[in-house]
Amino acid sequence: MHIILTGATGTLGSQLLFRLLEERFNELNCIWLLVRNKKSVNAAERIQNMLTSAMAPKFVAQNLQAIQDKLRIIEASEALQPEYYLDLNQRYYMVHSAGFVNLSVNPKDETQIFEENLSFTKQLFNAFKPYLKKFVYISTAFAAGKQDGVIGNDYLNNTNAEYRNYYEASKHAAEKYVAQQCGESGIEIQILRPSVLGGNALEKPRFFISKYMVFYLFAKFFQHKTEQGSVRIQAGNDSNLNIIPTDYAAKVICKVLDQPVEQLNIVNPIGTHILTGISKILEAVNFKNYQLTQEIVDSVGGFETTLEKFYYETIGVHLTPYLTGKPQKWDTQLLESILPLPNYNPEEYLKANIEYAIDQKFRNQRW
Repeated sequence: MHIILTGATGTLGSQLLFRLLEERFNELNCIWLLVRNKKSVNAAERIQNMLTSAMAPKFVAQNLQAIQDKLRIIEASEALQPEYYLDLNQRYYMVHSAGFVNLSVNPKDETQIFEENLSFTKQLFNAFKPYLKKFVYISTAFAAGKQDGVIGNDYLNNTNAEYRNYYEASKHAAEKYVAQQCGESGIEIQILRPSVLGGNALEKPRFFISKYMVFYLFAKFFQHKTEQGSVRIQAGNDSNLNIIPTDYAAKVICKVLDQPVEQLNIVNPIGTHILTGISKILEAVNFKNYQLTQEIVDSVGGFETTLEKFYYETIGVHLTPYLTGKPQKWDTQLLESILPLPNYNPEEYLKANIEYAIDQKFRNQRW
């Protein structure tokens, strides 16, 4: 198996790389990793740092040389020139895991979000099209937009989606593009959609995640603000947030990669209840001066405290559409036939994630 992987240093991409190396090592001929240089560390050093980190599986540490022999690291500036490093007589699986997670609703951010998630996907597909056996696009479960009821795996026939932000819209547009192009080119297509990523539930260390985003940012915002005033947090009585452990999502992708599954949501059937979830998060950071409300809190009605105003001008802008969304359930019959979901209490798992993040001082991994 020959694989091209983008996003290998990201939250999901790093776990996916570990799973591929550990669980499919004997099937792997080579993995090409398309990685950006950073100012202080180049692409090869970033991968080396990841493979030798304390968070890498024991299998990686014990087989480091053999693993390095199967990896080819391509710096991002050269990535769109596969003729220099791929073989036209070989066919490759491309797993496009890189993405730009930005939940902004500000029109000034629309162009950049679409460029990162749609335009780059187009460039990538067109550059690699002559070499591909299969294009695996890692999207998001929220590309469905604002839906209620039971959500199935087919988003491609959803033509009237109403999106919460440009991120959802750009990911759905990219899905439709690659599906159409693969159909026209005779390339196999697979669209995999994890929901919000949480820390490990299956692997050690438990609750580890390489980058703290979304609900972690909510916790980080309220940490150390116990003396700065009260906040009314707008949240729906029946709303839920779908969170899936990153290690579980990576295992599913690793397992389903060469299976004839075209679309798959990697989600919990019922998300974490918003009101209970918020309470668990704020309990973990010891913030007690809040009130949950279904009423709209904005500048029109007036903010009651400086902290409340700051919340709604920053993370509240991005998170409120999710905290107030219609209740959703997800069809996970296909997912669970591939890999059963971990058995845990969603609310307690959420609290344990936040406690782990606090212990780690919300520090992202420097890969």
